Amino acid sequence: MALALSGVAASAQTPTLVNQFKDWATYTYGGPKGKVCYALSKPLEMTPKDRNHGDVFFFVSTRPSEGVTNEPMVMVGYPFKDGSSVEVDVDGNKFTMFTKGDGAWVENAAKEQELVGAMKAGRSMTVSGLSSRNTQTSYKYSLSGITAAIDAAGNACK
Repeated sequence: MALALSGVAASAQTPTLVNQFKDWATYTYGGPKGKVCYALSKPLEMTPKDRNHGDVFFFVSTRPSEGVTNEPMVMVGYPFKDGSSVEVDVDGNKFTMFTKGDGAWVENAAKEQELVGAMKAGRSMTVSGLSSRNTQTSYKYSLSGITAAIDAAGNACK
């Protein structure tokens, strides 16, 4: 998954903007295994402020050819510390993601839809992790527009 999404920027296949929904947008692209549709947002705040975080995104992706619906992941512009985890806090509801390279995914796959449901019902989300240089990082996202963006991604991949 990380390779698929990180490859979006590097590949010749450019994602197509479906629509912008407040702080979230919906995109599609033709991946090597078929169409990929996703909701995407950038953080409103990044800490520590004196560091270069690179490009930071939170995705909720659907890949019908792989049987994946509404898979949440975060991608940052640096590698996470090996063996570390990322905490996602949606209005006090906490979820854990495992890290690999510059990406993080929900540790317990059964919790993916619970996280997505919390995001749809929530107002804000904070994602916190540890870089390979032992820097504690944190990203605050607005959840305004998330439901419409996820729904549009699902419809675009039907």
